[in-house]
Amino acid sequence: MEFLTQLQSPLDPHKPSLFELLSESQLSALLPPSLRYLLTLATHRHPRYLLRILNSFDEIYALSFLLIERYYLRTHGGGFTENFYGLKREKCLSVGEIPRASIGAPAHVRGALKLSRGDIWKNLAVMVGIPYLKRKLDESYEINAPRALLGGNYTRMPPNPTIRQRITHYYQWFLRNIYPSVNAAYYFAILVFNVAYLFDNSRYHNPFLWLIGTRMRRLGEEDYKAIAAMHAPKIEGARGGNLGVTSLFDPRVMGERVLGSLKILLPTSIFALKFLEWWHASDFARQLSKKVAEGIEVPPPIVSGLSTLSTRFGPKLDKKSIFLI
Repeated sequence: MEFLTQLQSPLDPHKPSLFELLSESQLSALLPPSLRYLLTLATHRHPRYLLRILNSFDEIYALSFLLIERYYLRTHGGGFTENFYGLKREKCLSVGEIPRASIGAPAHVRGALKLSRGDIWKNLAVMVGIPYLKRKLDESYEINAPRALLGGNYTRMPPNPTIRQRITHYYQWFLRNIYPSVNAAYYFAILVFNVAYLFDNSRYHNPFLWLIGTRMRRLGEEDYKAIAAMHAPKIEGARGGNLGVTSLFDPRVMGERVLGSLKILLPTSIFALKFLEWWHASDFARQLSKKVAEGIEVPPPIVSGLSTLSTRFGPKLDKKSIFLI
């Protein structure tokens, strides 16, 4: 009976809501500025070592997250922040939904819809490449767009230009004249796909996912079993011969453990951030700081003139003698 009710139900239990997808995208968009802010604070203390890293933050962030997202796509079927929300990516069939096969043989359906190596690289281009390109274009637009208000001396091509100057001139012209329209079309396309996904008129909530033929789904029971089975042999092997010493320092094992620990670090950092926001916004922190300030005993000030007089005439010097002096 449960099989028939699930088969006849129009609701798809594995389809995430639009609000889940928007929350995941917002969390993913908050990671670069947060890490940049922390790196900026650390650079003020150690500028000699961290200034070059801060200047190349976008490139280093893109390369590091390329490795992280590739690991999570291969092992968990979804991105780093997508795994935090229990989401995954899978290939979209052209024949539509297959509820009978999904309920009767979920393991076979999961294997058929699993991302291949080519699909993983396509998703990496969407997850890492497009946001990196978008950030660089936005930064360049904010820098070069105000130059158009300064007159033609700042926008015209210099006489006898080199190849690099020509490329820079045409790039700045693109930012001033074409990029605003491209940026508006980008957000408008995302809005159209979001509305269509909200009313079940599309299986994609993003136009780039539609281009690569990938859709977002919730992790199911078979997905969690496959993830646990993927990590189980490696853990047993690490506990094998030589008390696991050689396998413990294996670069592959260490890399997988470090990347796997990030899914614990993310909710912990979010909890710490929310706790700090509550702490600084609450009256409890102010009252506690006042009590601590009241409990501190401040020593009385020492007047230099009186100290010299006491050393010269002794500690039993009275006010009358001080007046006479």
